[in-house]
Formats: sequence, structure tokens, C-alpha cells
Amino acid sequence: MIFKDPKVAVIDGIRTPFMKAPTGKAQNLKAYDLARHALNQLKHRYPFLKNEMGQIILGSVIQNAATSNIAREAMIGAGFNLSIPAYSVTMACISANIAITNTAQAIQSGAVKIAVAGGVESSSDAPVRISDALKTTLMAAQKAKGLGDYWQLFKQFKFKSLVPIAPAIAEFSTGLTMGQDADQLAAKFNISREAQDQFALESHQKAAQAWEQGKFNKEVVAIPIPPEFNVVAQDDTFYADTSIEKLTKLQPAFVRPHGTITAGNSSPITDGAAVSLLMDKNEAKQRKLLNDVVIKGFTFSGSNPQGELLLGPAYTIPKLLNEAGLTLADIDVFEIHEAFAGQVLANLVALQDDDFCKNSLGLDKALGEIPMDKVNTQGGSLSLGHPFGATGSRLLTSAMRRLRETGSQYALISACAAGGLGSSILLQREA
Repeated sequence: MIFKDPKVAVIDGIRTPFMKAPTGKAQNLKAYDLARHALNQLKHRYPFLKNEMGQIILGSVIQNAATSNIAREAMIGAGFNLSIPAYSVTMACISANIAITNTAQAIQSGAVKIAVAGGVESSSDAPVRISDALKTTLMAAQKAKGLGDYWQLFKQFKFKSLVPIAPAIAEFSTGLTMGQDADQLAAKFNISREAQDQFALESHQKAAQAWEQGKFNKEVVAIPIPPEFNVVAQDDTFYADTSIEKLTKLQPAFVRPHGTITAGNSSPITDGAAVSLLMDKNEAKQRKLLNDVVIKGFTFSGSNPQGELLLGPAYTIPKLLNEAGLTLADIDVFEIHEAFAGQVLANLVALQDDDFCKNSLGLDKALGEIPMDKVNTQGGSLSLGHPFGATGSRLLTSAMRRLRETGSQYALISACAAGGLGSSILLQREA
């Protein structure tokens, strides 16, 4: 979808520090705590949001049953007017992307003037299930009458059914982990281990440099962590002192012994929340807020999870550019989600591959090369972390900031997601 007269201004973005999980600094926090903090900090920065807002939408992947509508619960906890509607969405790693685009459509249509979209994830609070056998026994126990019924249940009971079931890390439809899929994708497009490690190294170096230069100072808001309430003010997911020597020593993490995906060239499991303030640009102008960056359009895709799980950018970037009447050369800022170094590089190679572009995308020829000096120049998910439901909002804020810093006209953010899903969003800076 392309907005011919774009009205949706990206005003600002706030996020918590992204923290390694599940036994990291945020292990005692729930997704509710992280989202509430991000929303509360945004409200403090823009006090009028407390009462003058149309809606809040947050994405999340790992659900806590107690706060299934995490957007509403976090909004209430952050002290917003209770008359403001809020709802939650889930679309795997592009959950924040769909929250953002749903919000953009609402603003573009005139349904709301001011809204917040983003997402949150707490991998530290992942639900642990009981076995089906234990569940059946517990349900039957509720209907039991007398010692005879309880004795029958006890005779059938097996102690092994008490073993808890950890959250699944594999694709439901294929049975493969995302890391295994990334290994297959890297092999398919001939992405070497050396190229992946080099890309990962540069991601960490860029993130460290961006932090040193203060690029994230306005975006990242410190959070006190109970019970000691130690304050975390910076991402702990990047390694400023890593080296190619350290990365090359790591063993394959998913396909042994010959795989190329390692812990070093994969995004870390991460806790964090990120929110974006979106507003009708005329409303923003009246409030004297900078409204130069607007959402020009967006697209989503679905492809075969078997073999194409992580090709979302390769499917959505050409489609969005075609709808907008633009070429790769028109885009100066790319923010591409780094689930794995091999995944990013494979998508970039796919766009230069005649066979893929003709057979899978229906193009006459390869789309072309995206210059690496335009991609994730301040780090990416490999170094900054990847809280599943929040990453899209971080990408949006990074793209907005880079557009303003460079004075460029167009930015494009793109991401893959579980289930063979993809997303791209086009931003335009208006003079």
C-alpha cells in the first residue's frame, strides 16, 4: 500500500535498553514491566499523550496469560486515561511492524490523530507448560467423587508426566529451528562462514561506535531493575571488544559439524520494549513538533516456510519499490533486521540473483545490489539485540534518525519473520 498523500508523521521513538535473556539483567521483569516503562517514559516526554491520544497498539510474541492484552495492561499501568483503547497483535518478529502499519492506516484514514505503536518481549518470562498427561489427570480430578475415583487416577498416574515442557523453539509447520533454516538459506545462496562472521563483527563495531557517539541517548531510556533497583542505561547485547579471531573460534550452533551459523553471527535472545509516536502531520505541526518524516507506504508477504522462511526482505523490498515507483538507487537508508548474518547476506544476494528474481519475484531481471554502506550503519539486531515483538519499532526509530542525520529523502525498513512472513515499510523525509 502506498499513500499518495502521506499524512502519518513519525514523531519520536523510545525504547528500554535491550538486555540479554533469559538469565540476564531483566530476568525478574515481565513484558508488562518493560512495556509499561517505555510507555510511561514516552508520556513524560509528551505529557499531552496521557489524555489526548486515539489508540495504543503493541506487538508481542511470547504471551503471558495474565496479561494477554499487554498493550491495555501496560497502558493502564503507565497511567494513561482509561478511555484510550489499546490492543495487542502478534506476527512473530514483525509484530511491531504490523502494529505500526495498523496505526498508520488509522491515522491516514482520519480515524485517529495521535497514536502509539510498538512492541515488547520478555524471553525471560517464557511460559512453561505442563504435559498433556498431567493436564488430563488434573481435569479428571476435578470431576472425581470419592476415594475410589482418586485411587483410579493415582493408579494411572505416571511421575514422568510431572516434567515441565519448555517453550518450543522450532517452526510448528516444519519442525526446524530458525537457526537450522538460516543454515540452509546461507548454503543455498553460498554465504560463507567468513562473510557471516565479518558482517557480525561490523554490526558490533557499528553499535559500539553509535553508543560512543551518543546516537541512542535520546532513544534509550534507563530502567531501574528490582529488587536492588540497579539502573540499566545501555544495551548489553553488543561486544565492543569482539574480533574476527574470537568469532571464528565459535562452533556451529545448529547444524553440526558443518553449519555456518554460530552464536556469534546470530542475534541474541533479548528482553526489551520499544514504542513509536505516530501523528497526523498537521496535528504535529499545530503542536510545533518536527513532522518531516512520514510513512509513505508498506507491504507484507508470505512465502513457503520450508526453505524460504527468512526471505521476507527479498520478497517485500522489490514489491514495495515497484508500488512506489522507486528503485534501489532512490533509497539512501536501509534498516534490515539481522536475525542472522547469513540471513541478511542471503537476502541481499537473492536480490542480485537473476533466477530468484525471475522465478520467485516475477521480475525481468535481478533487482540489483544494495550498497553495504547504506545498511544498518549504527548496528543491527546482531549487536543491539532482538526482542521479537519490539524490533520493528527500533528499526523505525533508527531509520527516522538516520534520515534526519543524512538529509536523505527515502528510508526503507525490512524484516523476516517466523512462518515465512516478511515486512517492508517506506519512509520519506519531506523538505
